[in-house]
Amino acid sequence: MVRAFSVFNNSFNTSGIARFHAAVVDHATTASKQSTIPPTLEICLPLRPAHHFGSFIGRNPLSYSSSLFLLEIVLVIIISRIVRFLLKPLKQPRIISDVIGGIFIGPSILGRSKKFTDHVFPVNPSFVIRNVGVLGFCLFLFISSVKLDLTIVKNSGKKQLYAAIISVVVPAIASTSVGLIFHSSMDKELAKFSSIGGVCTAAALTEFHVIYPILQELNLLSSEVGRIALQLAIITDAIGLNAIIAFEAAKQADHHIKGALWYIVSTIVFGAFAVTVIRGALISIVRNTPEGQPVDQNYIIAILLGVFVMAFFADMFGLAIATGPLVFGLIVPDGPPLGSTLVERSETIIKEIIMPFSFAFVGLTTDVYAMKAAGWSSLLPLFAMSFTGYITKIAATCSVYLFFRTPLRDSLTISLIMNLRGQVDYILFMHWIDKKIIQVPGFTLMVLLATTSTAICTPLINVLYDPTRPYMVNKRRTIQHTPVTTQLCFTLCIYDEDNVGSLINLMDATYPSPGSPFRVYILRLIELFGRAVPLELFKNASFPLFSNCRYQLNETTHAAINLYKEARSEYVELHAFTAVTPKRTMYQDVCEIALMNKAAIIILPFNIGGTDINSKVLANAPCSVGIFVEKTQNPIIVSNVMVLFLGGADSREALAYADRIAINPEVQSLTVVRFLSQNQETEDKVEKKLDDGVVTSFWVRNEANERVIYREVVVNNGQETLAAIQAMNDREFDLWIVGRKEGINPILIEGLTNWSENTKELGVIGDMLATNDFGSNGSVLVIHQQVMRSQMTSSPQTLYTKFCNMIPQTRNR
Repeated sequence: MVRAFSVFNNSFNTSGIARFHAAVVDHATTASKQSTIPPTLEICLPLRPAHHFGSFIGRNPLSYSSSLFLLEIVLVIIISRIVRFLLKPLKQPRIISDVIGGIFIGPSILGRSKKFTDHVFPVNPSFVIRNVGVLGFCLFLFISSVKLDLTIVKNSGKKQLYAAIISVVVPAIASTSVGLIFHSSMDKELAKFSSIGGVCTAAALTEFHVIYPILQELNLLSSEVGRIALQLAIITDAIGLNAIIAFEAAKQADHHIKGALWYIVSTIVFGAFAVTVIRGALISIVRNTPEGQPVDQNYIIAILLGVFVMAFFADMFGLAIATGPLVFGLIVPDGPPLGSTLVERSETIIKEIIMPFSFAFVGLTTDVYAMKAAGWSSLLPLFAMSFTGYITKIAATCSVYLFFRTPLRDSLTISLIMNLRGQVDYILFMHWIDKKIIQVPGFTLMVLLATTSTAICTPLINVLYDPTRPYMVNKRRTIQHTPVTTQLCFTLCIYDEDNVGSLINLMDATYPSPGSPFRVYILRLIELFGRAVPLELFKNASFPLFSNCRYQLNETTHAAINLYKEARSEYVELHAFTAVTPKRTMYQDVCEIALMNKAAIIILPFNIGGTDINSKVLANAPCSVGIFVEKTQNPIIVSNVMVLFLGGADSREALAYADRIAINPEVQSLTVVRFLSQNQETEDKVEKKLDDGVVTSFWVRNEANERVIYREVVVNNGQETLAAIQAMNDREFDLWIVGRKEGINPILIEGLTNWSENTKELGVIGDMLATNDFGSNGSVLVIHQQVMRSQMTSSPQTLYTKFCNMIPQTRNR
């Protein structure tokens, strides 16, 4: 029987919506008592006009749908931003502030005010917010799945596979056992075995889509722990896909066995169609895109539209609506050109504009007062299962990595990462409401429990694991302390292929020889786009990934590297690596290569993807660092070299580098100019003695070398230093070498710091040499000597006691 109620007149005051709903519910309750047939309600709500003529004619803009919707957009985004700003000092990830912002506008806080609800989030506009929120989750799953590479599951070792299985099976069994204990006190729907299995499996799984953005915020993507966690999450995602299919089939079987069979058939047909037909079309788009060019805009629009089409068909076939975008994202070829273009053009608007509606949807459904009214006894079974799953997952993951002899701190960090909860969990909780497994009180409990878990684990991860900790070592890895007769190891970084020729010529000018061999590790850095997991550092004899179609070097560059390798094969051992990684973690790959191969110096191009990368390498490098500034478009030919020695550790390292160039017979001249302050004002006595020792050693070795010129200049301030350097620029030097800034007498650069722009990366003098105003076309090499971990707390006096050990071995002439 259909019970029809009076149409809700548009002239009725909107503030009476709640009273109208109460009257409808009361009427329906009375009718249901008088009839044996359950009534069906038809509730008619007012249609708000789209636009109004302005507040100046007495109209309330909140009574019109367009104005109200715009206000809701602004309110949702601003509140989430404010909460994010307040929680930033507490090291909380973005998702925590987004969820709290959603809860803030929901019935738990602001939504408790009837006036706020009636005017800002009434029923009709709230319905729009919820639907946009669902679209936001669909787009999030799609764009996150585009970045995901399932081939990692195939390439993972047994260690990762065993760890993933144990970290899922153990908590699933533990929470299921707790569920069976509380079985008698559960609600009817929750007590079904399919429901218990779904809840326990969700507590045991960790979603890649959740941990990736948090690891990105923590700068752990390229760290060893971050890589392990991402691989582990991808494997558990593969397990989770099968678990979701089993859960949905079991829920269908609760009603009718045919429903479960049709669900499985629909899933197989849907997946087969996506993998064969749709993926084939996507691969065709990639093939038809010219190399090095982005995908055509029309294809991007069609693919984004396809997200909603896939969601529609998934819902139509009885699959969860989020299944369509998830599968669609997985079949999109990751990386350039298609995956990277999709991510680049759509990720910002999805994360910054649309996803706040998704969290508003979560917040509008979360009601702590409903949870309080339901009582603790009704929520205890759900809490016990979830809490047991979370705790046992931490214990199981930590135990399995301790068994594999992973350090305790790293094992605990991995286990905490694998217990992070987020967007996918909230989607599951809402899906459980649709399946009537839980109601609003249970949903509120699960949201609070998942959010609390992430809020606790993230700061602990930040405290336990420092991604830069492994890089700084307590062993000397510098040019100054590497004897000339032993093999010298370089890490040469390539970001822009235009300076490859100059870097090779610089390496050749350093003069490798049979008596002084080099080991060079060329690291090509590529910014990660269109995939979430940074590519491992690959290496082989023919330059791995240099010939990969996605990350190919141009023919000229590749030929130059091969030519240098063949010409110097007897005394230059050349290895090539490629790292495809986010910019913010590139420094970790650079430091890792240098650390693994015990490099004495890292050579970086200036302004590599922004000064931040070089600055982080300088702060965390396990060896010395040279920053190369190329001021001409043509590769340099090193013939005349100028070394500016202003004192300190960096200048000593620069002089040691120049000492190797001095041996090269093809270098016509090498001039060393040492700057001293008048009357030795403000000079550190220890640093002065160290400088004297290194300069004397250099002069003794090169006294008979007519191509080497040594001078000393006495100055009173930075202006005189600058004037002296300008006066030396009377001939064309091909290369200027200078120490960065460590240990320089402040008198020598007094008054110059205010005129420098890149002192953080190049130092005061290096920045001055690198500017076009200096008037020299010569390239600049700014050297920074390694800072050991123990040096961070060591005093100059302590360092002086080790002076004898710091003087390099005398070279036989």
